[in-house]
Amino acid sequence: MTDAPAYSVVIPTIGRPCLADCLRALAAATGHPPDEVVVVDDRPDPSGELPLEAAGELRGRLRSLRTGGRGPAAARNAGWRTVRTPWTVFLDDDVQVLPDWSRRLADDLRAAGASTGGIQGRLRVPLPEDRRPTDWERGTAGLEHAAWATADMAYRTAALVDVQGFDERFGRAFREDADLALRVREAGWSLHRGGRTTRHPVREADRWVSVRAQRGNADDALMTRLHGPDWWARAQAPRGRLPRHAVVTSMALTAPALALAGRPRAAGVAGALWALGTAEFALARIRPGPRTPREITTMVATSVVIPPLAIRHWLDGLIRHRRATALRSTP
Repeated sequence: MTDAPAYSVVIPTIGRPCLADCLRALAAATGHPPDEVVVVDDRPDPSGELPLEAAGELRGRLRSLRTGGRGPAAARNAGWRTVRTPWTVFLDDDVQVLPDWSRRLADDLRAAGASTGGIQGRLRVPLPEDRRPTDWERGTAGLEHAAWATADMAYRTAALVDVQGFDERFGRAFREDADLALRVREAGWSLHRGGRTTRHPVREADRWVSVRAQRGNADDALMTRLHGPDWWARAQAPRGRLPRHAVVTSMALTAPALALAGRPRAAGVAGALWALGTAEFALARIRPGPRTPREITTMVATSVVIPPLAIRHWLDGLIRHRRATALRSTP
């Protein structure tokens, strides 16, 4: 059997405690260790040391960089641009590779043809066994079916050079991986799913996390600007409920306007449609969940505010990125 190509691991972090678990799991994986591990500290104002000693036997191969809070896309760029191996593997700091991960990664890299630009790892999200998962847990579990997620994604370093890496206009951990995958494919490289598996635990979150997540709609608007309206299908990304949110929000705005215009019956119809749309959204999120009082009240409250916030962020993205153009491959 031929030797597997060398690779480096790049892990962006904002200093979450889970980084220690990530490094410990990586050190425990046997078979084909990385040539080096690059931890990119993206905390805006670093205070305290990162738990780099958790890397164990890999500590001698580990180095760290600082990017000062520029976002995960910029952190990953800073990391991969310093490696000298033919492959760069991106891991998120909240994942834990399985013990056979490096051996299976070696198999993935050996099987890569000359035109293979990237190989995705398989993500496994553990969910509670004694109850139904919450809305947040179900959302995290969706990563198991996500295409080209950089939670565990190996890219040929030459392909990253070819397309100039990640687009740093994506300031959050959202859609920057889909944008990169589309540009890598457009440059003539192919992407494949590998045989290795990585565990992605559900991190703790407060009850308003789904509201903050609506900022991602601005990134969807940027994706549309960069890649056209069909990018959803090409990136294998779920379309989401934005069209429904637009209808519900329009009813919320129309009802008081009609009332002020002296049309109470029409205002009542618009208000009823808003209430029905909001109730449908809340029930769609409550039914598959644990249906505890806390989860129900959270779903009802957030279902009221999510539609208008989603539309607001989408419009903000359309305006802010109206002149954006896609990064081009290097000549």
